[in-house]
Amino acid sequence: MEYRRLGSSGLKVSAISLGAWVTYGSQVGEDVAYECITQAFEGGVNFFDNAEAYASGRAETVMGNVIRRAGWTRSDLVISTKLFWGGKGPNDKGLSRKRIVEGTDRSLSRLQLDYVDLLFCHRPDPETPIEETVRAMNHVIGQGKVLYWGTSEWSADEIAEAAAIAKREHIIGPTAEQPQYNMFHRERVEREYARLYDGLGLGLTIWSPLASGLLTGKYDQGAVPGTRAELPGMEWLREELLGESARPKIEKVKKLKAVADRLGCTRAQLAIAWCLKNPHVSSAITGATRREQVNENLGAMAVAERLNGEVMRDIDRILEGR
Repeated sequence: MEYRRLGSSGLKVSAISLGAWVTYGSQVGEDVAYECITQAFEGGVNFFDNAEAYASGRAETVMGNVIRRAGWTRSDLVISTKLFWGGKGPNDKGLSRKRIVEGTDRSLSRLQLDYVDLLFCHRPDPETPIEETVRAMNHVIGQGKVLYWGTSEWSADEIAEAAAIAKREHIIGPTAEQPQYNMFHRERVEREYARLYDGLGLGLTIWSPLASGLLTGKYDQGAVPGTRAELPGMEWLREELLGESARPKIEKVKKLKAVADRLGCTRAQLAIAWCLKNPHVSSAITGATRREQVNENLGAMAVAERLNGEVMRDIDRILEGR
């Protein structure tokens, strides 16, 4: 495993991490989560990602139970969670000071932790001044409940504004952004955020490196029983993976098989390795419902070392439809 600095901070996270989205607390039970999380840890993963919204908080509960059951030393772990969707009440959504303070306490209770290493603002909140959010994040940091904070799916302008406020007030600004990034979703990471990497020292903990499974090739022939696309409430994802707009992407995924075969890897490993070649990616957050998936994902580290300029150009030609 390679450990990368989170942006310009001193925090080091595993280049491949494991997230709880969709899977833990909903798609699989606690015993399966235990198998996957412990397998990842044994493979060198130290960074585990969660959110209060995942399975309505159950994902945090499952992860907390797994950590306690495994008996790991807390300093060996980097745990993140995200706040925005906390419930149905008028103050249970967003990034107000009240939401952040109360949401942090609730997440820590479910995770059974004294602090999280990273707390992300799960989305921008147009109804709360960014300065209020920045100050609230520093409040929970001051209480020792959070070590670093970041954003998820914020625009470059919003991140820059938060950083400017923090610099002006001599307080802690966002250390990381958590955007979607994969072969089919590149614009924000590669262009919009370009001015933030050197300027702010921003690191990225990217999600969906496999484009929700599309890049694995599992949907080459259509719907697959038992996948997340079949879950209730995931109709939007089913459309992304199996709808009309997915067809040209699937054709490109089929062509990527030749590149993967040449490298002696799976298409999933190729897709994760491709993300890791971006020097601004501190960690690629993967998901898994089986030990075998964890091991396959971890194998992307070795593949990344073999992605030279020629291979990267071949991949770009396929993605560009040439």
